[in-house]
Amino acid sequence: MDNSGLTNGSKHPKIAVLTSGGDAQGMNAVVRAVVRTAIHEGAVPYGVHEGWRGAVEGGDLIREMHWSDVSGILNLGGTTIGTARCAEFRERSGRRQAVKNLVQLGIDRIIAIGGDGTLTGADALRAEWPTLVDELLEAGEIDSETAATHHTAHLAGVVGSIDNDLVGSDMTVGADSALHRILEAIDAISSTAASHQRTFVMEVMGRNCGYLALMSAMAGGCDEVFIPEMPPDDGWQDALCQKVRAGRAAGRRDSIIVVAEGAKDRHGQAIHATDIRDVLADTLGEDVRVTALGHVQRGGTPSAYDRWMSTLLGYSAALDVLRADETHESHILATKHNRVTAIPMMEAVANTRAIASHLADGNYERAVASRGASYSSMINSFATLSSPVHLPQTPSPALGRAPRVAILHAGGLAPGMNTAARAAVRLGEDRGFTMLGVEGGFPGLIEGNIRTLTWADVDDWAGSGGAELGTRRTVPSIDQYYTLSKVLETNEIDAVLILGGFAGYEAAWNIVKERGRYPAFNIPFICVPASIDNNLPGSELSIGADTALNNITEVLDRIKQSASASRRCFVAETMGRRCGYLALMGGISSGAEQVYLSETGITLEQLSEEAKRMVSSFQGGRNLYLVVRNEEASPYYTTDLMTTVFAAEGDGIFDVRPAILGHMQQGGNPSPFDRTLALQLTAAAIDELARQFSTGKVKSSYVGMEEGETRIYPITHMDEQIDMDTRLPYDPWWAQLTEVLYTVADPGYAKHLTDFTLES
Repeated sequence: MDNSGLTNGSKHPKIAVLTSGGDAQGMNAVVRAVVRTAIHEGAVPYGVHEGWRGAVEGGDLIREMHWSDVSGILNLGGTTIGTARCAEFRERSGRRQAVKNLVQLGIDRIIAIGGDGTLTGADALRAEWPTLVDELLEAGEIDSETAATHHTAHLAGVVGSIDNDLVGSDMTVGADSALHRILEAIDAISSTAASHQRTFVMEVMGRNCGYLALMSAMAGGCDEVFIPEMPPDDGWQDALCQKVRAGRAAGRRDSIIVVAEGAKDRHGQAIHATDIRDVLADTLGEDVRVTALGHVQRGGTPSAYDRWMSTLLGYSAALDVLRADETHESHILATKHNRVTAIPMMEAVANTRAIASHLADGNYERAVASRGASYSSMINSFATLSSPVHLPQTPSPALGRAPRVAILHAGGLAPGMNTAARAAVRLGEDRGFTMLGVEGGFPGLIEGNIRTLTWADVDDWAGSGGAELGTRRTVPSIDQYYTLSKVLETNEIDAVLILGGFAGYEAAWNIVKERGRYPAFNIPFICVPASIDNNLPGSELSIGADTALNNITEVLDRIKQSASASRRCFVAETMGRRCGYLALMGGISSGAEQVYLSETGITLEQLSEEAKRMVSSFQGGRNLYLVVRNEEASPYYTTDLMTTVFAAEGDGIFDVRPAILGHMQQGGNPSPFDRTLALQLTAAAIDELARQFSTGKVKSSYVGMEEGETRIYPITHMDEQIDMDTRLPYDPWWAQLTEVLYTVADPGYAKHLTDFTLES
């Protein structure tokens, strides 16, 4: 084992991991990754049970952890090592006792998972550690060798908080899973609310942070939201009643209002769900019901994101403390644009706590700004999307009339297509556009299957799966261009918004090249990425990929449960065509032992080595083994052939079964992430069309999100970002996560196949 990165002079340093404060889904994934990464690095991991209380009490609450101790916990909510609040640890005497218990075991590297209280305590412990060690030595409670060897502590923090309230981090551990719970409730309540023409007020968590409330209201297509950072203006009661009344007049049968538990008015008076209920019931005579989700938001199985990203955080945190030197500053490992970033611990805690002060001082603009630019943008977008009243149709200076924008889907089905189409209609109407829906993709456009879409037509599309407008993979051929141009002219279509996959991008790429022959093509064709394959240029994630990944993770959980009862290996095949994103991330999220990707291919030698590992694992007592393969990993070594090879080499020691996941990956309602991504990307596309209609300068483009920013690229430059033959983007961001997978997969081959080279 290579220990070159370790710096405390020991070949086997000891590292402790604990969870403290409130629990959050995904904490177990962090713990699992810390333990297995530590073992991989030659360190000895310890689990501190019951949080900082375990550190103070010591004894059996601090015990060594082995590889198998964290097996089977990836899919569990809560924290298997327990959590508790500890008043003693807030005092120096309590921290002194914690240091004694830790250094007596040889532990001087700690990873704390929790909220700002947990991390504040961790930083206080780090700062006091040297003087506390000196006190213990002087009192004779530890010997001089122990004091000298462990005189400095290295700590790292990972924020586990469903509130997503850490300033400087895109997402904290547990927040995505909490959004899943909330949206499941909103989707369920929407149907019963519509049946009875009823209003529901839903209270969600968030004392000083309105993230859960705002994002769930956006993604759930709700009527109004109340968040701590943006208190409503005086007279909000009348404004709310007017908005609900207008929605009813526009045809809406149900109304759902989301309120964060920390919501207040401009005078600091709390706004409770019951206050909103009483206003609507008394003023409008509405039948209003209140639902407070409470701790349901903390419970349940963690989402795919809260598994793979939490795994990455735990992996990074373990390396951070194991490779720290004497000058190393304590960090919080946080997420930034699908990557891990290190933030100075107390700087992050101080910035987060400052928001409460901004709110108390009435400085709401600063509070919102502290959450980041996207948070403010989401507040503005929600106001537009939730309003049933839009601007009248406005003539474009370049056109002399209101622009007519056609929406169509192209490529395979992706969950979130309806969310994007709904956003396009509502945001387009707000700009004064006439929005048209094309049924059946490009074939439907050529046949003239076009209808006007209004606010009411798309009202219930926010969270529905499928594609109400239909989608086709067909790309128009050259001999169809004349008919297509006539349809565009006849219907006075001024722009085409394509929500879909590579087929849509390819169609736009081809059509733009024919503008010289067909003047009707001299209009904007704007592509928005919607594909579970996640292989589109200019966007790190496509609409639908997160939902597909959650579907895969859920099914693989069930497969593992069935396998564990009968000493069985499963070879699971995911979609993705030649893109290995779903296979790799599904493997990390489900705890697979091996993943085969199209980008790296499959060889007979690899299968032979894998079979040997399987035999050794099952002979060593393993009950299950999971292999994930993306559908075009190899044209020769198919899923069935791999199953046969493994079964033959197993020689009856274990069973092998194939599991081709198929089209279930495209089904179901879109995940919270896919809904919010659809809103952000579609908003960028509508903004781009508004600019072009204003200036009269036509440019066909595609929209993407890279490094957390929405970007617009000219369609004619698409081949600079993607191989047009393989349909694979160059240098995908997720490629290097193969090392994380193999580090936590199995101790016997932790770095197996980590060289990730894309084929041309």
